[in-house]
Parts: sequence; structure tokens; C-alpha cells
Amino acid sequence: MKGLLTIGLLIFSNTFMIIAWYGHLKFSEWKWFGKLGLFSIILISWGIALFEYVFQVPANKIGFKGNDGPFSLIQLKVLQEVITLVVFAIFTLVVFKTEAFRMNHIIAFLFLILAVYFMFKK
Repeated sequence: MKGLLTIGLLIFSNTFMIIAWYGHLKFSEWKWFGKLGLFSIILISWGIALFEYVFQVPANKIGFKGNDGPFSLIQLKVLQEVITLVVFAIFTLVVFKTEAFRMNHIIAFLFLILAVYFMFKK
């Protein structure tokens, strides 16, 4: 159960992270947002990123073996990176419709999935 909770929290965390890091590239199409300066955009991104930490910190605390969770520190990190890439891929396809994934992207993604497989293999 702790494993699923950890993964769910990581998905929420990474959703906010992707929006904070890349959302402003799309939000600039909004009339009022496009007029903001870089410092204002940074502050807005920090505000969004706060929610990333609200989910990330508990995910790591709950999921870490040192706190009776199911994952080692290395497993948590690899899991988090793959979740980041999955969330990023979905965000890119949904929000930035002009971006396209090519075969080399798909192959690279498969290798990342293999990395997770080997990370959890005993």
C-alpha cells in the first residue's frame, strides 16, 4: 500500500513540477501572462512548485525503506525520474500539440523502462 501511495504522490508532485517548469511556455499565449516579466514568471513558477514539494517530500518519506517504506533511495530516484518523463510526455502531447515524439524518443523511453526493471530486479 505504501508503494502505491508513494507512486501516486510522485505523480501529483511531477505534474506540478512540469507545470512550474514548462507551463509558462504555453501560458505566454494568454494576453495578460504574455506581458509579465521574467521575475514575475519565476515567482508564479515558484508558487506552483510549492505544491510539487507538498507531494514530493511525503512521497519520499513514505516510500523510503529507512522509514519502513518499500523502496531504497536509488529505487525512489529512478522511479521518480521515470514518472517525470511519463508526466512530461503526456503534458507535451496534451498541451503542446505541435510537438511530436519520434521513434528515437520511444526507444529511449523503452530503455528507461528497462532501467526501472533492472533497478528493482534482485
